[in-house]
Amino acid sequence: MACNNSLVKGEEMVCLKCDYEIPKTASHLDKSNYIAAKFYGKVHLQDAIAFYKFTKSGRAQRLLHRLKYHNKPELGELIGRKYGHVLKGMEIQSVYNLIVPVPLHKTKLRRRGYNQSAVFASGLGEVLGIPVIEYALTRNVKTSTQTRKSRIERWKNVDNIFVVSKPEEVKEKRVLLVDDVITTGSTLESCAQALLDSGCKSVGVAAIAAAK
Repeated sequence: MACNNSLVKGEEMVCLKCDYEIPKTASHLDKSNYIAAKFYGKVHLQDAIAFYKFTKSGRAQRLLHRLKYHNKPELGELIGRKYGHVLKGMEIQSVYNLIVPVPLHKTKLRRRGYNQSAVFASGLGEVLGIPVIEYALTRNVKTSTQTRKSRIERWKNVDNIFVVSKPEEVKEKRVLLVDDVITTGSTLESCAQALLDSGCKSVGVAAIAAAK
């Protein structure tokens, strides 16, 4: 999926070479990591972590492209399970009791057929034993792509567009909010604030990949 080479027996969607060589962040081992720094002074988060390091034209980007645009929801679930086994070692299941994916607008969801963040959340939840509520958050406005936008433009693009549809389902919950990729963090910032304003006890964020 990341290198276009054929898989051999025993390999599942991602070859062992790519699985080993795609740069990992190890952010779960450092509370003050570079991802957490993106949110300092903006929204209070329990954790801010990601599995892979995202670089332009890198293997993680190619993996995400396959997940989003090549009808590969099972790839997102696989990555979620892989990351779940990593996070299980730090007993993250004792920190959070609910997983919530960043939502897609209904138009984009209908066109793609699935939410890439939701399938990632499903894989995480399966391994960690944490329930997932896919539609706890809704996106009321269809935004333009975040690519090539400045940080201010990205924030304005997602400010106040996320709504907690059923506040009673997240009230007093310790929520792990998940997305596919973290760049500036503006989308997750907006989602996390909506959850906290709706009575969540705490919110942490996790993603498949994060840019420096």
